[in-house]
Amino acid sequence: MILNIFLLGYRLLWVLLTPFVLLYLWRRGRRDPLYFTALGQRFGSYQRPLPQNPVWIHAVSLGETRSAVPLIRLLLDRGDPVVITNFTPAGQREAARQFAAEITAGQLAVIWVPFDMRWTYKRFFKACQPRIGLTMEVEIWPAMIFAAKAAGVPLFMCNAQYANKSMARDGRGFRLRQRVIQGFSGAFVKSELQAQRFRAIGLQNVVVTGELRFDQPIPPTQIEAALQARRLLAPGRRVITIASAVEGEDDLYLEAIQAVLRAAKAKAEIPPLFVYVPRAPERFDAIAESFEQNGLKIARRSKVFGPGNQGLMQLTLAQDGAPDILVGDSLGEMYFYLALSDLVVVGGGFTPRGAHNIIEPLAVLKPVVTGPSVWTIEYPFVEAQRAGVAQSLPDGAALIAALTQPVQADPEKILAFLSDHSGASRKTLAAIDR
Repeated sequence: MILNIFLLGYRLLWVLLTPFVLLYLWRRGRRDPLYFTALGQRFGSYQRPLPQNPVWIHAVSLGETRSAVPLIRLLLDRGDPVVITNFTPAGQREAARQFAAEITAGQLAVIWVPFDMRWTYKRFFKACQPRIGLTMEVEIWPAMIFAAKAAGVPLFMCNAQYANKSMARDGRGFRLRQRVIQGFSGAFVKSELQAQRFRAIGLQNVVVTGELRFDQPIPPTQIEAALQARRLLAPGRRVITIASAVEGEDDLYLEAIQAVLRAAKAKAEIPPLFVYVPRAPERFDAIAESFEQNGLKIARRSKVFGPGNQGLMQLTLAQDGAPDILVGDSLGEMYFYLALSDLVVVGGGFTPRGAHNIIEPLAVLKPVVTGPSVWTIEYPFVEAQRAGVAQSLPDGAALIAALTQPVQADPEKILAFLSDHSGASRKTLAAIDR
């Protein structure tokens, strides 16, 4: 009864809010025109036929799309048609880049996810008749879930985890979110602990398949470019990459960078090079200006390197002197920035919103530190910390201390950890078939 009342109110709310959602997309489209293209797809209308009876994968943005790539490759290799839905241009561009040949061949389509209304999903299901739907991570959209149920489309959470903080919040009051989650056909989850949590709220068909990000392919061109760039950009220097830095952390990181550089100067040591990669591209310019205003010498990836990380402009560096910070103002090149480093600080951990992905730096055999807020990456952070390849630091003082010390990397230990946690794509494929 409570759920039905909520769903009715949710449907009415979408009727009222749809004009404002379109206005939001239009405003976002002023910065990125892709947001406001193919609007018909948001309402379940398609100019070209979609692959029929596909595996439908909903990957909201860039990170979810990348984590799904190995699984999608396995599906395509055995001949399965695939439809990918995204909400953001970053996710759509990555899917189009990864699967250009399959899109041309008609085996795969990349489209916008419909607005969360039952009638838009009814049109989407009629257009392609999915055999199964997978929502990457934990995407809780009521109309999507119950429209799939009504259409007989089994819809599973994939690569899912239920963070302890979220579970405690959702368990209060009417437990509406947990009631909606029960509408899924099941879940393919990252660990046994996550399976126990989903089962505890009444979800059926929960299967432990592991973390798909452990299977992500590493672009060899980015690794090679990083090796070349480091020889020219930071000979004889330690390199510390601060990856996916989010708003609210910049002052803490700025203080840590300045403290480490002062300590090196006081000891007459060669200072480390910092690589600073903001998570949001709209912050690139502001971050670069802030560092310069605080007396730090910066180099921007967009100005120091040629396209594709090639052609380091040595003349620019010779004129300006060695930089304190390389600002990573580009998209889709995270492995390049990670491979440059000796140590990686993963952003988000010094804010309540929580730390971001630690798997990518570990995949290129770099030790990882982050802040105290790791609830978002409970798996695999707990296991990584236990294995001695990742560390949570309580505050800025501890971060400064960690960055001042020589890095003690142990590639063999990281390789062992990666070996223990790989193979999620094949486990997920087997679970889909079952």
